[in-house]
Amino acid sequence: MSTLLTMPKLEMSMQEGTLAEWVVADGGEVKEGDVIYLLETDKTSREIEAPASGKLVHKAAAGEVYECGTEIGEIV
Repeated sequence: MSTLLTMPKLEMSMQEGTLAEWVVADGGEVKEGDVIYLLETDKTSREIEAPASGKLVHKAAAGEVYECGTEIGEIV
């Protein structure tokens, strides 16, 4: 079973965010709770943790802006 990763909506007014950096390489193993990427908005910067354990698959490039809800990765 896989877990899709989408650009989160951290606050009501948030429409998009920047995937600033992948902390874990594409194909890297993660455990639930590990920091997997850094998210930046116009108001904040936050470390995002893995919601599940498994292999991380990148589906979006670091340094790019994505609308909330956009699929950016998957844990398989």
